[in-house]
Amino acid sequence: MGLLDRCQELFKTSNPYEVLGVPKEATEAEIRRSYYKVSLKVHPDRAPEDPQATEKFQVLGKLYAVLSDKEQRAVYDEQGVVDEESDTLRQDRCWEDHWRLLFPKITVQDILEFEKKYKGSDEERQDVIQLYVQHQGDMDVLMASALCSSQEDEPRLCSIIQDAIKKKEVPSFPAFTRESEKKKRARRKRADRERQEAEEMQKEMGLGDQDDSLVMMLQQRQKSREHNFNSFLSDLEAKYSKKSGNSQRGKRGKK
Repeated sequence: MGLLDRCQELFKTSNPYEVLGVPKEATEAEIRRSYYKVSLKVHPDRAPEDPQATEKFQVLGKLYAVLSDKEQRAVYDEQGVVDEESDTLRQDRCWEDHWRLLFPKITVQDILEFEKKYKGSDEERQDVIQLYVQHQGDMDVLMASALCSSQEDEPRLCSIIQDAIKKKEVPSFPAFTRESEKKKRARRKRADRERQEAEEMQKEMGLGDQDDSLVMMLQQRQKSREHNFNSFLSDLEAKYSKKSGNSQRGKRGKK
């Protein structure tokens, strides 16, 4: 059975873009991030209850391999087929190892270093502006999905948006410029409640200062903030591992 036929059987569509949840014109970075997030849902270690998890994970790896290869992607876009005999889809590849190479496990130190470099950077500014436009100025949604952010960061993020509006880089959405004090207070109360819940959970779970403890707390904190968005660590790992992968490839190229 061919890859696209197996894709149809497992995911109810033979369209790789639909499986990964991206439009046909998606950039390489967008495809990479979507692949990471979709693959997490079917990773054998994270979905042991799904008897088809391993096969779904392998198929996702092959779909990503097709769409991340310019020639393969061009063939699919033009003809709607994939070259099953290509080196990209060779049968002896370990897709788990390939996934780990693309998305190496990050450590707490990685998180802290990323946050230090990210906050106040041009990258953060671009991300905040993108979220502002995407959600038409809804600060509830923006604060729930912005990387490395907490309630204490809101004034700083608002300043970024106000500056962009002043420079006419983005529209002046009423949801932002006319946000009521009642909504702002509700967001602050929600943030305070989540922080308290996280502290209580930390005590209940007996978590200390170990790396795993901090990661668990970050996961739990973001879980309470989600409004159908991907988790903080998913976004961070996808963004961070891209840089790690580039670094590793650079090192290999120098040998």
